[in-house]
Amino acid sequence: MSTTAIEIEKLEQIKTNLKCSNHSENLIFKSPIPKICLKEPCKIGVDEAGRGPVLGPMVYGVSYCPVSMEEDLKKLECADSKTLTEKKREEIFETLIKANEFIGWMVEVISPNIICNRMLQRQKYSLNQVSQDSAVGLIQAALDAGVNVTEVYVDTVGMPEKYQEKLSKIFPQLNITVAKKADSLFAIVSAASICAKVSRDIAVQNWVFSEKIDLPEDISWGSGYPGDPETIKFLKNNIDPVFGFPQLVRFSWSTAQKLLDQHAVAVDWSDEEEEDSVVKNNTAITTFFRPSTKTARSKHSFFVDRGLKNMQEF
Repeated sequence: MSTTAIEIEKLEQIKTNLKCSNHSENLIFKSPIPKICLKEPCKIGVDEAGRGPVLGPMVYGVSYCPVSMEEDLKKLECADSKTLTEKKREEIFETLIKANEFIGWMVEVISPNIICNRMLQRQKYSLNQVSQDSAVGLIQAALDAGVNVTEVYVDTVGMPEKYQEKLSKIFPQLNITVAKKADSLFAIVSAASICAKVSRDIAVQNWVFSEKIDLPEDISWGSGYPGDPETIKFLKNNIDPVFGFPQLVRFSWSTAQKLLDQHAVAVDWSDEEEEDSVVKNNTAITTFFRPSTKTARSKHSFFVDRGLKNMQEF
């Protein structure tokens, strides 16, 4: 899984870098590390945005600050991002960026392609596992960068008790709290929630289609949730009968699969005849060591971006 990390000092940089992305890899945006966070004991909060939509990435965010500066954090008006207007969230995120003398943050923008490829691979990999991997990765990245983390607060994925037990085994040196609605209970998780939500909004609003599809300037895909009529309209109008949906769409979601069943070309994935893959008894063993005479062909980006590989060469 490819991931690129970019240090951010202005909110506009996130937008700029997202426009340059091919959206087939994950992106990590992070603030410079406050010097005080390298010395004083710190708490770190973890939350996500965009778990349920059929469009766009899921974004995990962490924020961290010294335990001794909890009151300073509360003065920044951090709250559960779902209770704030879009304008207010952006204002608070800007404030968090400017308060870099004592607050740091990171977000991972998880590509829709990567989400779907993981969920549909032969060995099933659930959305919960993708989520928990991102949370663990961001906490570990903060530790590796030298942040003196002592306390961790996480908005739960699944059962809080089991998730807390899992994290405690991975990070036995840390005091970990996993709770439902942690973004409304702990200011440090609220800050992470705002970082994640604003970053996801920017990603969806500034999406650049690598498929070169011709869309009107005033095109809307709504909130991205399956129940949004604007989202469903966008999906129905942008199905390629052979290649399916553009990368913005989470094609493993049942909403997308039903539309593909209705409007795309059916494909027969029948197995090859067994005799085609059986080595004849009189084949000399030395034939397996001869250099290949096949001409290498570059794969179309459609197959590369989706991690598709040939199961058999002809």
